[in-house]
Formats: sequence, structure tokens, C-alpha cells
Amino acid sequence: MNKSLLTNLLSVLLMACGWFFALPWLWAMGLFAFSGAITNWLAIHMLFEKVPLLYGSGVIPARFTEFKQGIYDLIMGQFFSKENLQRLLSEQHEQDAVSLKLAPVIEAIDLSPAFDALLDTVQKSSLGGMLAMFGGAQMLVPLKEPFIENLSRSLVELADSPEVQQQIRSQLHQGDTIDLLQPKIAAVVEGRLAELTPDMVKDIVQQMIRQHLGWLVVWGGVFGALIGLVSSIVPAI
Repeated sequence: MNKSLLTNLLSVLLMACGWFFALPWLWAMGLFAFSGAITNWLAIHMLFEKVPLLYGSGVIPARFTEFKQGIYDLIMGQFFSKENLQRLLSEQHEQDAVSLKLAPVIEAIDLSPAFDALLDTVQKSSLGGMLAMFGGAQMLVPLKEPFIENLSRSLVELADSPEVQQQIRSQLHQGDTIDLLQPKIAAVVEGRLAELTPDMVKDIVQQMIRQHLGWLVVWGGVFGALIGLVSSIVPAI
């Protein structure tokens, strides 16, 4: 059974028992318990629902715009701040350093233009005339495949070196990278929050604190009953 409803029913039961058995102290306990429980329940109800003639009721739906802005500020300021994104990337790349291997990328690249550029450079250099005396650039064509294999292997070794790996991680951690990432995250967050309606905001808050709000009614009844008991005893003293 709902804690709020149960507390109110017990309070009314105490009042009924006090009246039926003519016990003023029990009547006072029930009355004060009911007063504490019902006022706390009304206050909680007013957080989420608009009550006619009660100014300030329905505060959460009425302030849903500020609530959404608060969520946005919390998400972007705490979870996706530049410092946190920097640390997240750093931790990720430190854990997955082996995943930065570039060998598959290098091996998939056509390095033929590099050999062609080499031939062009040689022909235009001072060695070009001497080379022409021995058959020209065609003499170097058989070197194409060994050149490409050696170049590819050298690039892989270079990419796997600690110095290059560190440079790659450094570039990933540059502020410019984070500056480009933050607006994208912000746009996603803003788009999702824009879909929220006052009723959705109300439901979100209720789901988060419904269980704890019920205890406010319970303790309101308990302290109210204690106050009622004390108030009935003090005059007798």
C-alpha cells in the first residue's frame, strides 16, 4: 500500500480510537499525526500538480525550461567538459595503445606514385643526363617492386615507433580536437532536451524521488503524533 495513504489512514484511526474510548491524548496524537502527514502530502502534491487558489503549486512543470537548462549545464559542465573529454581520450588511448597500429592502412596505400616521383626527381637532377647515356629511366623500372616493398616496410616501422605513436596520441589530445567534439555533443544533448515536455519533466523528477517523498509523509505523521502526545501531557502537568 502507498506509504502516504497508509500514514493518513493510521492517523485517522488514532483519532477515531481516541474519540471512541474518550482518550484525549490518543485523539491529540491522531489529530497532529494527520495534520503533519496531510500537509506534507499536500506540499509534495503541489510540487508536481497545479492546485487551484494555491499560489506556487505545480512548480516543477511551470519551471520545466529552467529544469532542462539545469540538466544541460550539468551534462556539459560536469560530464563533457573539455578537461573530462581530454582525460577520457587520454585514458582510452593509453589503454588501447596497441590499437594505434597503422600497418593495415599503410599496406593498403598504392605507393606507386612515390616511385614515379622518384623517377621524375632523378631525371630532372644532374644525374638525369648520365642516366640517359645508359638507357634512361627505363633502367630503373625493375626497381619499382622492391622500392615499394621497402618503402611500405619502412613506413610501418616508423608508424609503430614510440615517437610517432606519442605524436599521434598528442594530436588526438589537442584542444582543437576537443573543441570540435564538444559542439557535436552539445547539439545532441540540446536536441534530446528539446523533446522534453512539462509532463515528461514531471515524470522524470517523480521517478527519481517518488520513493523518498513518501517517507516525508510518514515522518510528518510520526513527528505530528509525538507533538500531539506532548501537547496533551503538558497541560496535565
